[in-house]
Amino acid sequence: MTAPTFSTLGALIGLVLAIILIVKKVHPAYSLIFGALIGGLIGGGGLTDTVKAMVTGAQSMMSPVLRIMTSGILAGALIKTGSAETIADTIVKKLGQKRAIAAIAIATMIICAVGVFIDIAVITVAPIAIAIAKKANLSKAGILLAMIGGGKAGNIISPNPNTIAASEAFGLDLTTLMVKNLIPAFVALFVAIILAGLLAKKGGAHEFDGVDESGTSGVSLSFLKAMLGPIVVITLLALRSIAGISVDPLIALPLGGLVTILVTGHAKNTVEFTEFGLSKVIGVSILLIGTGTIAGIIKASALQVDMIALLEALNMPAFVLAPLSGILMGAATASTTAGSTIASQTFSGPLTAAGVPAVSAAAMIHAGATVLDSLPHGSFFHATGGSVFMAIEDRMKLIPYEAIVGLSSTIVATILYLIGF
Repeated sequence: MTAPTFSTLGALIGLVLAIILIVKKVHPAYSLIFGALIGGLIGGGGLTDTVKAMVTGAQSMMSPVLRIMTSGILAGALIKTGSAETIADTIVKKLGQKRAIAAIAIATMIICAVGVFIDIAVITVAPIAIAIAKKANLSKAGILLAMIGGGKAGNIISPNPNTIAASEAFGLDLTTLMVKNLIPAFVALFVAIILAGLLAKKGGAHEFDGVDESGTSGVSLSFLKAMLGPIVVITLLALRSIAGISVDPLIALPLGGLVTILVTGHAKNTVEFTEFGLSKVIGVSILLIGTGTIAGIIKASALQVDMIALLEALNMPAFVLAPLSGILMGAATASTTAGSTIASQTFSGPLTAAGVPAVSAAAMIHAGATVLDSLPHGSFFHATGGSVFMAIEDRMKLIPYEAIVGLSSTIVATILYLIGF
């Protein structure tokens, strides 16, 4: 490991400053860039070295950014063709009103797992969930936790930005990382359903008085047509494991989106739908570039050495860095994508050098980033609360339950590493 350019204190001050600015409603990308600049200067690197580290960090984001930008084609296609809505509606109808909480959670999980961003997945399912809640006398907290928990479960097995960023940092095949967290994802889903079921009884349909749940597009699609694009993506990504044929997500994700557009009869809307998809990923792409700047400072700081030294002083094994860094960075950025990116970029080297297999380390970081990623200084907190018209103080009360869901997948991912699975 090369000698650190910046001090741990400087890197942490920069990160804290970025968090404060985000809380103050400064754009997250600018907050991270400014935090990186101040952190580097306070950390003793000087202006030239600070800017160099920031640029290097941002450059390291270009590979995942390209893949994320092309993934917008799939996300846009699933949303605009009504495929995401059809998938959600079909699952809910098949499982029935008695299993409403499970249906809502599973629907959100699947939509997120096939490539729709978690906040959009929640917003997509929300109108259906509200309609069900009115009929089944369920509370806002119950259905929102079901959607968020299902989304968290789907997020760690999805071709979404967070997974792409983590796999890129560790030099992993995307499919390998997605498959690695299958068991943690199903555990998180189970925990979410149990907790949401308990919360669903605290309140009732009266909470939705005056709420208009009409938000569905009314598009009539068969479940097969709605799922065909995601099936193509999953099949193409799985070819490496099945037949030794490597199809990059840069190809597989947009191809699945185009298949969705064609089979649903919207070929003439291809440009419109792809532009819509791009609009949905531009924000996270810019966020990743900003994230890269602070990651560059942290990576070039003494933070890695100091955290390893702290673990050794506490007689804790090096692998603890993986879940712990995911949790801390997810909380710091209030973002699964930014959290998993910074943690992966910073600790991929030390973890693999300590003998932790890359796929296990990435899985633990990725799961850990979902524990505290919904804190109020992030957009996910507000977008999901708004989807069910929930007051901020009530939305705050859900954070401990969300943390338990994310922690359950993190613990399982860690146990699987320990038993060599």
